[in-house]
Amino acid sequence: MNWQLVLEIAASIMGIVMSLGYYPQAYKIFKKKSGENVSLLSYSIFTLGTSTWMMYGIYIKSWTIIISFIFGVIGSWLTLILLLKYKTKR
Repeated sequence: MNWQLVLEIAASIMGIVMSLGYYPQAYKIFKKKSGENVSLLSYSIFTLGTSTWMMYGIYIKSWTIIISFIFGVIGSWLTLILLLKYKTKR
Protein backbone atom coordinates (compact mmCIF):
# COMPACT_ATOMS: atom_id res chain seq x y z
CA MET A 1 0.00 0.00 0.00
CA ASN A 2 1.27 3.45 -0.92
CA TRP A 3 1.04 5.25 2.44
CA GLN A 4 2.23 8.57 1.02
CA LEU A 5 -0.69 8.62 -1.40
CA VAL A 6 -3.14 7.63 1.35
CA LEU A 7 -1.84 10.44 3.58
CA GLU A 8 -2.01 12.99 0.74
CA ILE A 9 -5.61 12.04 -0.02
CA ALA A 10 -6.55 12.13 3.67
CA ALA A 11 -4.82 15.51 4.12
CA SER A 12 -6.64 16.92 1.09
CA ILE A 13 -10.02 15.69 2.31
CA MET A 14 -9.48 17.00 5.84
CA GLY A 15 -8.15 20.29 4.49
CA ILE A 16 -11.33 20.74 2.48
CA VAL A 17 -13.55 19.73 5.42
CA MET A 18 -11.75 22.15 7.75
CA SER A 19 -11.94 24.92 5.14
CA LEU A 20 -15.70 24.51 4.92
CA GLY A 21 -15.85 25.83 8.49
CA TYR A 22 -15.72 29.41 7.22
CA TYR A 23 -18.95 29.14 5.24
CA PRO A 24 -21.45 28.80 8.13
CA GLN A 25 -20.03 31.98 9.66
CA ALA A 26 -20.25 33.82 6.34
CA TYR A 27 -23.83 32.62 5.91
CA LYS A 28 -24.77 33.74 9.42
CA ILE A 29 -23.29 37.21 8.84
CA PHE A 30 -25.08 37.48 5.48
CA LYS A 31 -28.42 36.22 6.80
CA LYS A 32 -28.45 38.49 9.87
CA LYS A 33 -26.80 41.39 8.03
CA SER A 34 -24.63 41.78 11.10
CA GLY A 35 -21.09 40.94 12.08
CA GLU A 36 -21.77 41.55 15.74
CA ASN A 37 -19.70 39.37 18.10
CA VAL A 38 -17.43 38.16 15.26
CA SER A 39 -13.75 38.96 15.67
CA LEU A 40 -12.36 41.08 12.84
CA LEU A 41 -8.82 40.34 14.04
CA SER A 42 -9.40 36.58 13.95
CA TYR A 43 -10.79 36.59 10.42
CA SER A 44 -8.02 38.92 9.25
CA ILE A 45 -5.49 36.40 10.57
CA PHE A 46 -7.37 33.46 9.02
CA THR A 47 -7.49 35.25 5.66
CA LEU A 48 -3.78 36.05 5.76
CA GLY A 49 -2.96 32.49 6.83
CA THR A 50 -5.04 30.69 4.22
CA SER A 51 -3.79 33.00 1.47
CA THR A 52 -0.17 32.46 2.49
CA TRP A 53 -0.55 28.67 2.57
CA MET A 54 -2.25 28.75 -0.83
CA MET A 55 0.60 30.79 -2.33
CA TYR A 56 3.12 28.41 -0.73
CA GLY A 57 1.31 25.40 -2.21
CA ILE A 58 1.41 27.01 -5.65
CA TYR A 59 5.09 27.88 -5.21
CA ILE A 60 6.11 24.31 -4.30
CA LYS A 61 3.56 22.83 -6.72
CA SER A 62 1.86 20.76 -4.02
CA TRP A 63 -1.63 19.75 -5.11
CA THR A 64 -2.36 18.55 -1.58
CA ILE A 65 -1.84 22.03 -0.15
CA ILE A 66 -3.51 23.79 -3.08
CA ILE A 67 -6.64 21.61 -2.92
CA SER A 68 -6.77 21.87 0.87
CA PHE A 69 -6.54 25.64 0.98
CA ILE A 70 -8.47 26.80 -2.08
CA PHE A 71 -11.77 26.45 -0.22
CA GLY A 72 -10.23 28.10 2.86
CA VAL A 73 -9.05 31.09 0.85
CA ILE A 74 -12.49 31.60 -0.69
CA GLY A 75 -14.30 31.04 2.62
CA SER A 76 -12.04 33.21 4.75
CA TRP A 77 -12.10 36.08 2.24
CA LEU A 78 -15.89 35.79 1.89
CA THR A 79 -16.32 35.90 5.67
CA LEU A 80 -13.92 38.83 6.05
CA ILE A 81 -15.61 40.84 3.29
CA LEU A 82 -19.07 40.22 4.73
CA LEU A 83 -17.80 41.04 8.21
CA LEU A 84 -16.35 44.35 7.00
CA LYS A 85 -19.57 45.12 5.14
CA TYR A 86 -21.91 44.40 8.06
CA LYS A 87 -19.68 45.03 11.11
CA THR A 88 -21.03 48.49 11.80
CA LYS A 89 -24.62 47.96 10.62
CA ARG A 90 -27.32 47.19 13.15
